[in-house]
Amino acid sequence: MVEQADRASAIVQEVLGEDLIGAYLHGSAIRGGLHPWSDIDVLAVTRRPTTRDERRSIISRLLAISGRHAVDGPARSIDLSVVVQDQVRPWRYPPPLDMQYGDWLRSELERGEEPWSSPNPDLAIVLTAARASARPLVGPDISEAIDAVPVADLRQAVVDAIPALEGDLEGDEANVVLTFARMWLTVTTGAIAPKDVAADWAIARLAAEHRGVVERARSVYLGEAPDDWADLHAEVRACVAHIRAEVERATSTRG
Repeated sequence: MVEQADRASAIVQEVLGEDLIGAYLHGSAIRGGLHPWSDIDVLAVTRRPTTRDERRSIISRLLAISGRHAVDGPARSIDLSVVVQDQVRPWRYPPPLDMQYGDWLRSELERGEEPWSSPNPDLAIVLTAARASARPLVGPDISEAIDAVPVADLRQAVVDAIPALEGDLEGDEANVVLTFARMWLTVTTGAIAPKDVAADWAIARLAAEHRGVVERARSVYLGEAPDDWADLHAEVRACVAHIRAEVERATSTRG
């Protein structure tokens, strides 16, 4: 896992050279709880926006080492976010996203498309998680590279990210359900937790009719159950709608 993260950061450094301020491993790999379907999360902070040629170079090389279609055989999926330092420091909301790589975008990336959006509310969540626990792969401590995200902006980011997340539900049920659980935990407590921890937190607060969906999603994430939702489409939609309502209620309660 560390070797793969080092390879990802080396690719960015080779393409951007001195314009790369830092690259940081964060997420489950640092917080603990790395599971079979966990991505390798890397945040890169740059001095300037990348050019299209640079983005294509980074993407083409990551396609070769990331996910089940990696050239040398199946590997963990890499989730790379790139931000320009002076676009997020001093902090303002919503934050611009310079580029993103993820295997859920593989089809579009292989066609030469740039399917990420900017400004990107979800980036506020990514930056908060990285600031909380990150290991420098290149460059200084992350606190020297990016500012902290205010709690109010973090909660707003959760709400603003909901429509795009709901659009991904069909075909990505486990991830979307667990992300909603994590959003609920975040807007309620201000913390960001691994998906299985967020699932346990949500299960303890859900009515029986919704617990089974989150329990199934947690089992898929942990590699304990197949990622098959053919018999649960209605239940999944109902569970997501319920958690969304809880997220919006918690956000409005805190202003």
